[in-house]
Amino acid sequence: MSRSPECIAMLLAGGQGSRLGILTKNIAKPAVPYGGKYRIIDFPLSNCVNSGIYTVGVLTQYQPLELNDYIGNGQPWDLDRENGGVHILSPYQQISGTTWYKNTANAIYQNINFIDRYSPQYVAILSGDHIYKMDYSKMLAYHKEKQADCTIAMLEVPWEEASRFGLMFTDKSGAITAFEEKPKVPKSNKASMGVYMFTWAKLRQHLIDDENNPDSGNDFGHDLIPAMHRLGERLFAYPFDGYWKDVGTIDSLWEANLDLLNPKVNLDLSDNSWKIYSRSPAAPPHYVSGDATVQNSMVAEGCQIDGEVDFSVLFSNVTIEKGAMVRDSIVMPGTVIKSGAVVQYSIVAENAVIEPKAIVGERPEVMKNLDDWGVTVVGSGVTIGNNVRIKPKQMVDQNMFF
Repeated sequence: MSRSPECIAMLLAGGQGSRLGILTKNIAKPAVPYGGKYRIIDFPLSNCVNSGIYTVGVLTQYQPLELNDYIGNGQPWDLDRENGGVHILSPYQQISGTTWYKNTANAIYQNINFIDRYSPQYVAILSGDHIYKMDYSKMLAYHKEKQADCTIAMLEVPWEEASRFGLMFTDKSGAITAFEEKPKVPKSNKASMGVYMFTWAKLRQHLIDDENNPDSGNDFGHDLIPAMHRLGERLFAYPFDGYWKDVGTIDSLWEANLDLLNPKVNLDLSDNSWKIYSRSPAAPPHYVSGDATVQNSMVAEGCQIDGEVDFSVLFSNVTIEKGAMVRDSIVMPGTVIKSGAVVQYSIVAENAVIEPKAIVGERPEVMKNLDDWGVTVVGSGVTIGNNVRIKPKQMVDQNMFF
């Protein structure tokens, strides 16, 4: 019998990601491509392995097929293990019938038996849709040092953004004294990152109590953790000062990709001391012809560049024909941008085709009213026909021709 792991991780990856619109029409948000060769879920999975956590439950629900295929047996993250490893946990039929995961706390509640199999002392609850590098072992050490029942990773955010987050107030010891959930006028800028460390015996009981409370919405941030606080449990905030981005919106996904091109942003994916692993398809080296101009961009394997690329992220096997221009954009695998086409301030999903002289997106400085400006999105497999113009903020999920 193998020794029980001290800590296991439960990764919440079942969300629809509705604010990402057509990008999550057929795939779960954690499976959305990021950074030229990654998927969003690569970050928490890699953080687990780099932190010495080798038993990971991935809770899936919405459009799980591509995510399940991508994770597979966990081999790219060194999670193909006889003891522990990665487990896909979808809602399953029980004696009383099938119950979808109602919310984050209910999803963990439905998997109490899975966690009990490993009888860990501690459980990390993670989100599948954040971009960040974090050593959970340091958070666990802090949790033990404080003799905490629950530790919440905390990031100080700019005051002008604070109203978007669940906020915390702490005393000098780091103990959490109060919460504010997305207040219009924030009094704290200490934001919850949605990364939790629990003592399992405590969490187990609170999951059962939360499930038995008919007034609960069964959510960690809104219900279970505030209930723990009211009951006087030991709640602490763990300060984190690295790069962290919730990529729940089109704008934040676009920004997080382009952050990789900004030397002032503290997110280096080439740093092998904290490697982000991925299941990258094999492709030949990219080819940049003598006719091409590529500036301040990230170009993945298999790309063929004959046009102009500036401040953009190109995934594998993208083709940019001669005379085409891509600026300030994210172009996902297999897309073809033909001669004379212009793509700017846009996200173009996999296997799209932008025909000659089509214009996708617009530069903000030429807009009369900046409220009308935003990132343009072209869906997976969509063709934008010759001379078609796609306006800012548009989401196109079907072929468009004149």
